[in-house]
Amino acid sequence: MKTQLLAILILFSVIISCKNTATVVPQKSTSGYQGQGVSPVVPTVNRPVQKQWKGIWSMENQTYFSNDFDGARLNGVAEDGNDHYTIWITAENTPINVSPWYSFKVWTGKPREITIKLSYQDSRSRYYPKISSDGIHFKVLDSTNYKVINPGEGEFGIKAAPEFAEITLTIGNEPVWISAQELYTSKRVQEWVDSLSVKPFITNYEIGKSHENRAIQLMEIKEYPSTKKALMIISRQHPPEVTGFLVMKSFMETISSDTEQAKTFREKFDIFAVPLMNPDGVDNGHWRHNMGGIDLNRDWENFNQPETRSVRDFLNKKNEEGYEFVFGADFHSTWDDIYYPIDSTVIGQKGKIVYDWIESISTRLPQKRTNIAPSDKIKPTMVSRNYFYVHHGMPAIVFELGDNTPRDFLKEKGKVAAEEIMRLLLEKE
Repeated sequence: MKTQLLAILILFSVIISCKNTATVVPQKSTSGYQGQGVSPVVPTVNRPVQKQWKGIWSMENQTYFSNDFDGARLNGVAEDGNDHYTIWITAENTPINVSPWYSFKVWTGKPREITIKLSYQDSRSRYYPKISSDGIHFKVLDSTNYKVINPGEGEFGIKAAPEFAEITLTIGNEPVWISAQELYTSKRVQEWVDSLSVKPFITNYEIGKSHENRAIQLMEIKEYPSTKKALMIISRQHPPEVTGFLVMKSFMETISSDTEQAKTFREKFDIFAVPLMNPDGVDNGHWRHNMGGIDLNRDWENFNQPETRSVRDFLNKKNEEGYEFVFGADFHSTWDDIYYPIDSTVIGQKGKIVYDWIESISTRLPQKRTNIAPSDKIKPTMVSRNYFYVHHGMPAIVFELGDNTPRDFLKEKGKVAAEEIMRLLLEKE
């Protein structure tokens, strides 16, 4: 009886807090991944970055390891004997979020089976290995070839990850790629953007430069004379967060598709997207930061980094042109799927569409629960979601996808997310 009474009181408090604001949704998830706490305020002025040495390690028995390609991360190799090797993975600088990205090639002149131990600087083995024969098409390593050493504790977070992992491979003359996640370098992302840009209503152009002079590329979907209503989409502020990129990719493909819904939507709304916010970090195989040594998603207050300044200046220009931004999303990855909206008590009726969107996606995809962790802290803006709302008035969300969420589900989730935001915005017209 006491349990029932407590449940009624909790439900009543949620209803009162949401009254006359947003759709009633749980303000905190009750199970599964609960998300991270409030992000600390950190300095965003440049910090030194240690660039990794690039080249080929030549071992006995004609075995070779290489990090000489974009997106690679391999900092050292030791031969332990009996076809066993230990590789070392270190971060670009510290302190840093524990996202220990790795990517390397291995091959041999004497085909055989080898074992590789993955070890890290101040981290544990977060990412389950992906394997490829061409560096483009990856699959999850067979579990029979994967061994954990010193298993972690709990269900989520770095403490739940094993301290080390060993992988067993049969290698030959042709290189095999081993990577924490699929490789989507700046070149490959641009190829995808270019493939969509063959459609007459999609253009892409540079809005700024990174530290290493890579383009900050913007994709623009504009099919009709503009109504000056737009969406702003960004992705990949953090290099290893490939699953968020994959959902964003499906999201953009759906909005630019030939369905009647998409065609109608493009009559009313323009869509702007920066698919790759951190091209330097991605191509240099960083765990988290840009080449300024900074977490870009802490720089939306001071704008010390050229990547965030590029988007800020673009949005300010569009505001001067009379644009109203009606929705913003920043796609990320973490331990499991989770939404980070602005709390309904802060954003009120303006944010109702975000909560309606979450609810509608959950209704269509009930097979995988996505937790919700609203934040009532919007100043200092610091993170993109807060900046989008405080300075540009757009209902915005950080949309995080799990590191290990199945790839076919990621594609479906991006498609459903696009269809539901199109439906909701069109219904408001």
